[in-house]
Formats: sequence, structure tokens, C-alpha cells
Amino acid sequence: MIDYNTKLTLHRELYPFDDINISIESDRGRILSAPALRRLQKKTQVFPLELNAAVRSRLTHSLEVSQTARFIAKTILKKSKGKYGLDKLENAFISTAEMTSLLHDIGNPPFGHFAEVAINSWMSTKGVELFNSVVKVSENNEEFKQMLLKDLCNFDGNAQAIRVVTKLQRLNLAYSQIAAILKYTRGAYEDKAGKNDKLFYLKKKPGFYYSEKSIVEKIKKEINLEDGCRFPITYIMEAADDISYLNADMEDAVDKRILKFDDIYRLIKEECEQMNETYLLDLVKKFYTKAKEKESEPYQFNLFLTLTRAKLTHALVEHVSNIYLENHEDIFNGKFNYALLEFDKESKYTKAVEVLQNISIKYIYNHKDIQTLELKGQKILTSLFENYTPLLKLSSDEFEKLVKQEKISCFLSQRLIRRLSSKHIVAYKDAVKSLDKEDKEKFEIQEWYYRARLLIDYISGMTDDFALNEYKTLEALI
Repeated sequence: MIDYNTKLTLHRELYPFDDINISIESDRGRILSAPALRRLQKKTQVFPLELNAAVRSRLTHSLEVSQTARFIAKTILKKSKGKYGLDKLENAFISTAEMTSLLHDIGNPPFGHFAEVAINSWMSTKGVELFNSVVKVSENNEEFKQMLLKDLCNFDGNAQAIRVVTKLQRLNLAYSQIAAILKYTRGAYEDKAGKNDKLFYLKKKPGFYYSEKSIVEKIKKEINLEDGCRFPITYIMEAADDISYLNADMEDAVDKRILKFDDIYRLIKEECEQMNETYLLDLVKKFYTKAKEKESEPYQFNLFLTLTRAKLTHALVEHVSNIYLENHEDIFNGKFNYALLEFDKESKYTKAVEVLQNISIKYIYNHKDIQTLELKGQKILTSLFENYTPLLKLSSDEFEKLVKQEKISCFLSQRLIRRLSSKHIVAYKDAVKSLDKEDKEKFEIQEWYYRARLLIDYISGMTDDFALNEYKTLEALI
């Protein structure tokens, strides 16, 4: 039975409200006031270290996604005609979709998705070496140690988002709101799902870390979410994100002069003809002709983009809302193993999306200028981890003294610890405080895990420009 009263609940870690609308408005306020959200304005969407304010940052992209999610949620409500308990939960349904979309990139590191690769590459080589050299483990605890190493080597912006809202920012959001952020349902410490897993798509990436395992399990229990399953509103956020990318990348590419207006039309036309796609081709032909009647090229492109984006967005919103309701039971139970935009492979809308994605991959993401900036980002992040390695070389006793601001023999570590965020150190202290010190070997494994997590939290939370400045400072560059 589909009843959203069992999903959109009042449960939260501390001080729950007794009115769903007040609870929802409280979450909106907490999210909009979160420092991690503000930092997205200085994090890369596609173009690292971008100075042109017209080109999208993570924050402006997230605002667009939240608006599209709001549109999808309203469309679903309209078509559901007051069923499923949604007649009393309209505000909660819309706001949860909107705020989840605003938060969906809150765990992303500086310099775009390439930074995830850089972090995991460093942890898989230098991080593992450090762990093995500092923490000596008997055969009894080897499996546990390997599980935590796997977790540390699987940094993902989606999993980091759960950590940010629950442990680093401590936003105390409603469990429904947190569950909606959980885009993928596999722990970073777990093996990848095989192709024969019925929830393969939902588990294709890490969704949370070992450090958040207990809170994720508690949330799932409170809102009746089975293992491996997704919260229904998460499908809306994912679709809104996919839709928002389509025109945005091309618009930014024109602003960056990577592509020209006529290039956009030519590439879409060529890709459509190659794929035998007619829906998008007819759409762009119509609006390209109308736009070319205008005199100035910037005005031509803006008109073309506005008309195309509005028409395509509206059509895609209608499409994904239909898919949502046609597969409502599986989606409500979190067992729908597809993205809404990828479900119907033969749909004209799916093909239109594929055309635009292909163009972005071929001519924007793989452009030499973008790849050069990604390489710079990789160099900066790798150097930051290298510069902070003295903190990871300490014993657990030495690091305990350090966080208590007591003197130790490593002068460099005493200086480095003071550069870390106090909120991140508090999260580390809280985690270590709960560990059992009686089992010394297991304690040291977990302590080093949380210490490495502390360093990852700090570096992944940096903005592009802060990371660059910190790199220059620590490398003694002018």
C-alpha cells in the first residue's frame, strides 16, 4: 500500500516537532543557513577556478536542480489527484524534493568530479601505505582493517553529503530529508553489486561511509526503508539533476568560448542525424531558425537557449512524472532499479537526453582546457594530502595529545593541526570517544580510520580558491 505518511515523518535525532509543516520549514531554514551550502558558490561545476560569475558553480547548478525538482514534484501531485496520503502532505512532498536537490552536491570536493579520482588514488596508494606502517594488526582483525581501508579508498560526493549533514554540520534534519539525499544505497565498505543483483543500479556507487553506518540504519528503520532500497523522493532529485545538466553545459561552454552558437546547432543536428533522432532535431531546427532572425549573435543564442530549454524541460518533467506514477509501487518501496530518465530506452525523450549527453562528453568535458584545469586540481589535492601526512604518521596516543593541545615531539604536526577546521576536529573527537579502548588493536584501527576521515573531510570541504591558496602556502609558493 502506498501511503506517504509512513515516509514523510516527524522523526529526527533531536527535538522533533509535532507538526509536519513546521518540521519541513525548519529543515528549509537549516539547509539554507548551512555554511557547507554557501561554500558551493566557490566549487566547480564543470570549469575549475572559474572567475566568470555567469558560468555555473555548484551552488547555481544546485539552485536550478531544486527548481526542476519542485516542478516535477508539483506535476506528480497534480496527476496523483489527492491519493496516497499526499493531499495532506503536499508542502512536505514538494519541499523535501526541492531541499534534497539543493543539498545533492553538498559533499562534492573542489575541482569537480575529477577530484574524487584524485582523493581515491592518493588513499589507495599513500594512504594504505601509511595505515600499514602505523597500525600493526593481527590476523584476527585483518578483515576489519581491510573493510575500513576499502571505505577510505571509496570517497564519493554522495556519501560525503550524508556525512556533512549528519556529522560535520550536524543540521539535525528530519530523517525523511536525510534519506532523500541517499542517492545510492551501498556502503563504501561493501563490495560492488553484481549484475544479477535486482538493485544493481541503486548500488553502483557508494552512498554512505562506515562512519555513518549506524545513523543510516536508524533512519531506514524509522521510515520503513528496506536494505538496498532508495527513498522515493530521491528519484525526483536524480531526474531533476539529469534534466538541469542538459542545456547548462552548452550554455557555459558558449560563455567560455569553447563552442559558438552555430557550433551548438551543428553538433546537435549531426548527433541527431547519426542516432536517427527526430524529436530534438525538429525542436532545435524550429528555434534555431527563429533565433537567427535576430541581428546580434549573443541575442540569437540566448533566445535559442531560452526557447529550447523551456520546451525541453517541460516535456522531460511530464515524461519523468509519468514514469514515476506508472511505476509508483516500486518507486515508493525504493526498489525501482533505474533512473527515471533512463527507464524507457526507446522513448524520444531518452534519446534526446542521450544526444545532449554525447555532445557534452565529446566536445566539452574532454576539451583540452578543461582537462588542463583538472590536472591542476589533481596536483593541488595530491600535494595537500602529502603536506598533511605528518598527522597520519603519528601514533594514536600522540594524536590524542595533539587534539588536546598538548606538546608532542613532532613540531610540524603541532602547526598542521591548527589549520584544520574545528568542526571537523569535533566530529573526530565524538567518533573516537565512542570507541572501546579495551580492545587496543581494534581501537587503533578505528582511530586511524577516523583520523584519515578527518583529513579527507577537511580537504574535500575546501572551495577551489581556498585549496589553491592552501597549496601555495604549504608549498611556499608566491
